Amino acid sequence: METRGGDAFASDTDTGTGADVVFVYRPAVEDFEEALRVRALRTWAGRLQAMTAPVASVGALAVLGVVVGLSAPVLSVALVLCAAIVSWGTLRALRTQARQLFSVVEPYGQCRMVADERGAVSTGERVSFTFEWAVHRGYLETASLFVLLGGERSAGIAVLPKRGAQGPEDVERLRGILDRNLTPLQRQRL
Repeated sequence: METRGGDAFASDTDTGTGADVVFVYRPAVEDFEEALRVRALRTWAGRLQAMTAPVASVGALAVLGVVVGLSAPVLSVALVLCAAIVSWGTLRALRTQARQLFSVVEPYGQCRMVADERGAVSTGERVSFTFEWAVHRGYLETASLFVLLGGERSAGIAVLPKRGAQGPEDVERLRGILDRNLTPLQRQRL
């Protein structure tokens, strides 16, 4: 992969070999909300992040209730309320995190991503970057997104909306490229 000026594309792209896939899209905050939600549901790390606060809070309250000597009905109500409030807070935190991630890419404007067997080049209105598939450890797929999960050399997630595909065949071709180069983490599509 190489980059050239403001228009960075995979070097194979100019050859017209047909091995590359092009997606053109404008990032949306809803994409990041869906990506974080699916990560929280389908990965061990995501479930751990989402469940730590509610489980720890309920556990601490249960111990405190027993030590203080709260009656069983009062402790039960307190535990249910605690679980509900902390779970709501966890969901709000995911939405806030999604908005923060979106605020990073929003200035890019419309994006054009070109992918081939080596990696992808994404070019926005103000920035271009190139990455090889090796920087990601795997990917998740929903009905509307491909979500690339960071690996040892890359933190976070990359979100690729399927609405950017030029046609349904491009979604299939990108899925094939991802399957050959990354580990699909749970095959089902939401």
